[in-house]
Amino acid sequence: MEFQDELRSFSTRIDKLIDQIKTEEATKTSLILPFFQLLGYDIFNPNEFVPEFIADTGIKKGEKVDYAILQNGKPIILIEAKWCGEKLEKHDSQLYRYFATTTAKFAILTNGVIYRFYTDLDETNKMDNKPFLELNLLDIKESLVSELKKFQKSRLDLNVIFNSASELKYSNQIKQLLSQQLENPTDSFVGYLLSEIFVGRKTQNVIDKYRDTVKKSFNQFINEIMNERIKAALEKQAQKEDENNNKDMPEENEEVETKINTTMEELEGFFIVKSLLKGAIPPKHNITYKDTESYFGVLLDNNTWRWICRITIGNEQKSITIPDENKKGIKYNISSIDDIYNYKDKLMEVVKRYI
Repeated sequence: MEFQDELRSFSTRIDKLIDQIKTEEATKTSLILPFFQLLGYDIFNPNEFVPEFIADTGIKKGEKVDYAILQNGKPIILIEAKWCGEKLEKHDSQLYRYFATTTAKFAILTNGVIYRFYTDLDETNKMDNKPFLELNLLDIKESLVSELKKFQKSRLDLNVIFNSASELKYSNQIKQLLSQQLENPTDSFVGYLLSEIFVGRKTQNVIDKYRDTVKKSFNQFINEIMNERIKAALEKQAQKEDENNNKDMPEENEEVETKINTTMEELEGFFIVKSLLKGAIPPKHNITYKDTESYFGVLLDNNTWRWICRITIGNEQKSITIPDENKKGIKYNISSIDDIYNYKDKLMEVVKRYI
């Protein structure tokens, strides 16, 4: 099994166990230690993976970090573990002290679900305030899997990780900043854009006036880029499906086929739903579709009893119908296929009821 598939399988396991885990020790046993096993470490070998590693901090003697990964008898990665129901924000100062008193080059703060990776980019032998990598195992981003692979025992190279950490740290912060501006553009961001296109003084009233325009334009720009990529993928898939269908389509079904015409817009809606639910679907399940004369259905595992939504593309009105907990369809009118993005939470709720 590929590492990425193993990671997704582990993510599914966490989702099933997390509500039953009530203590830090249970978090370590059920979530954290298996994660490092997944990375290839022998958690039962004290020459490689040491629990309760002593990290004396100044006048405080006998302080212990939960785990340390050793290389040639010296700690290279410190791991501080917390209960899975606890937020990590208030615990980085503790790890900060440990980091300064050991030879470790990296530190990991985790509650078994979220993993924060730190190093000393800003000042040598002093742990940075912000992690260069943060991984949420219940919402795994594809782009971060390759970064996590660098921490596998078989691939571990401290210099390689450190050299890529700087770019990764600032890349993540830039993406986070862009995400914040996408949701709520700041005065400085709006002012910067207006300085390139607006003639006249950029007073506070002007900035406030154009804030919604900037937000709308920014969102439309992102959606247009995504749609262009989706359409390119759809065209390739549609061409391939047409070629396969033309090879062995039974003559008796020709009349039926002409009545059901799967449009590019319907397929675009399907791929939007699929992208919204990415990460929420365990590897053993699939999101599929079934087109009918009256609607375009999105299904879980091609099972009509497990329908996720129904998309209707009419001449005058578009809509998406989503089942409630009693499988009663609730219809929502949409002005464009992109409006499906607004129903992510409702679609996630449907899938959670099925899995």
